[in-house]
Amino acid sequence: MINRKHRFHGRGSLRFVYQRGEVVRSSYGVLRYIHNPRRKTYRMAVVVSKKVSRSAVVRNRIRRRLYELVRVHESEITGPFDLAFIVYSDHLATMDAAEFRERIWEQFIKAGLAKTTDQ
Repeated sequence: MINRKHRFHGRGSLRFVYQRGEVVRSSYGVLRYIHNPRRKTYRMAVVVSKKVSRSAVVRNRIRRRLYELVRVHESEITGPFDLAFIVYSDHLATMDAAEFRERIWEQFIKAGLAKTTDQ
């Protein structure tokens, strides 16, 4: 789980990212982001609706996996951004860890939010 200072809550914050943020799409979800010069670090929210899965266990598993991926690679995030990852597919809950990292992190790289790493 990412640190409390890296999470944001509230409809106002999400609405701002939804309305003014830029978008990177994939078949698994959408990454919306906007540069926030008032902050020193990034903030992130993960949105998983009941349309994705009726099971709260599955929705929370997806949310935890995304937060953990960002926490592990937070040193690669380039600046103070507000990020909202909106999930479309419940396949993220059961996906292999290496594939999960590759699919999600490529959205961060496409958006220019993360440095590329050769692994």
